[in-house]
Amino acid sequence: MRRALESDGKISLAGDNRGVERPTIIEVARRGAGLTQAELARRGGTTQSAVSMYERRRKVPMLDVAERLMQAAGADLGMVTTVVWEVDFLPGLKAFWYPDRLWRVEVPGCFDTVRMPDLVGHTEQGEWDLRDRTDRRGLYENLLVEGDQHMIMRWVDGALLVVAWSELVLPEKIRAAWEPAVAAASAGRGHGVFDA
Repeated sequence: MRRALESDGKISLAGDNRGVERPTIIEVARRGAGLTQAELARRGGTTQSAVSMYERRRKVPMLDVAERLMQAAGADLGMVTTVVWEVDFLPGLKAFWYPDRLWRVEVPGCFDTVRMPDLVGHTEQGEWDLRDRTDRRGLYENLLVEGDQHMIMRWVDGALLVVAWSELVLPEKIRAAWEPAVAAASAGRGHGVFDA
């Protein structure tokens, strides 16, 4: 089995793919930064042989070492919230999706311009500028009523949803299903300027 890095940065596998492990995040970050193992080791304060062992899964780096190597490659170990989705039905067997918690959509995605017909208000609008509060509210209403979980996660930002929540016009059953996640996200903690 041979792994080859394509010009677009993707790894292609040649030969028999059975039993092939995905590359480690350290290898993906290193290759994405265009670094050799030796260069990453020098920048990350370790040895090339250690980087090689981490990438081949012969040795597991401590968390601080993994963070240091990722930073040396211009990446980080980010936390991704796992969202569990449920489906329910409105009268007439119209399915809608709702989550157990909210999430963030990274900038600039949360401010995209989205092309989608107005399926809720049945207007002529087909383009929604998420930088505009009114457009964002309209698209959120459409997505929560008509969208699937993938569409919702792509464009509905949790913090912006909390801000718009009281203004959204939604069927009561959809509002009730989303309410626990919105309430949990908006509960927040107060922080004073001088809190330790």
